Amino acid sequence: MKKNLLSLCLSLSLLAAAPAVVNAAQNDANTAPAISSQTLRNLSWTPLVPPVTQDVTLGTTSVQINQGQIQGAVGAFALPADRGSLEITLTSIATGKTLYAPNVLVLDEQMRPAAFYPSSYFPYQKPGIVSSDRLEGTLKLTPALGQKQIYLLVYTTRQDLAATTQMVNPAKAFAAGVGNAVPDIPDPIARHTPTGTLSLKVTAEQKTGNVMIGQIFPSSAPAAAAPVVVGSTQAPAPAPAPAKPSEPMLTDSETYFNDAIRKAVKAGDVDKALKLLDEAERLGSKTARKTFIESVKH
Repeated sequence: MKKNLLSLCLSLSLLAAAPAVVNAAQNDANTAPAISSQTLRNLSWTPLVPPVTQDVTLGTTSVQINQGQIQGAVGAFALPADRGSLEITLTSIATGKTLYAPNVLVLDEQMRPAAFYPSSYFPYQKPGIVSSDRLEGTLKLTPALGQKQIYLLVYTTRQDLAATTQMVNPAKAFAAGVGNAVPDIPDPIARHTPTGTLSLKVTAEQKTGNVMIGQIFPSSAPAAAAPVVVGSTQAPAPAPAPAKPSEPMLTDSETYFNDAIRKAVKAGDVDKALKLLDEAERLGSKTARKTFIESVKH
């Protein structure tokens, strides 16, 4: 109960400060390693417009931050804040027996820290049929209204570089995948490095931006055309009472209208036939429409 209350208070405080509001699984942004605002503003932020999957190589020539606890190559990404809620799956792919242990700092439009995801948020995932050894986690962010974009900074720390990750031996993974007996062999240990390979998959609650309702008229159309109102601002008028069904038409009247419809169609006067059809149905005819259709077919 206390945990839920704390999460609620955190979400409300983030919304009041206009940063990205995030789910309660992350740590408080205040626990993230300190980064100077000048360093953040000097970064080149790569735009990610959902839906998108972006592979990123953080190499020795990539942007580096060596400040306080942060050490190594970093990934800097800008996300739109007007697409609804965002879901970001961050994957750090193993290269041989090395791994980049990611941390993520989420910043609002003013580049103020809003949420922090430490490396523990991205646990090891064993390889599958089409996937490699990796560290992976999913972030779910809801940008507060009034912002155009938010920012994600991916980095690793000195503490992460001193740690390792125990992976699953590929032979074990294959045996388990095909249902064979798992061999008793040691699992490899991956050391953490200041460089690595990332994959980011970003999706939005709304697949596109603003949806336009109505037609775009050419420039020759009247400029003062009234806008299309979707839904009335006034109380709806009461629906008209349903019309009282007509009494069934007498047989003689049915015969009269059917004969007149056939003659009109035969004479090529379709308009007259349609008028007869309308009048017959208004008077309760159940056969006039069928007669008209059959007459036209013939």
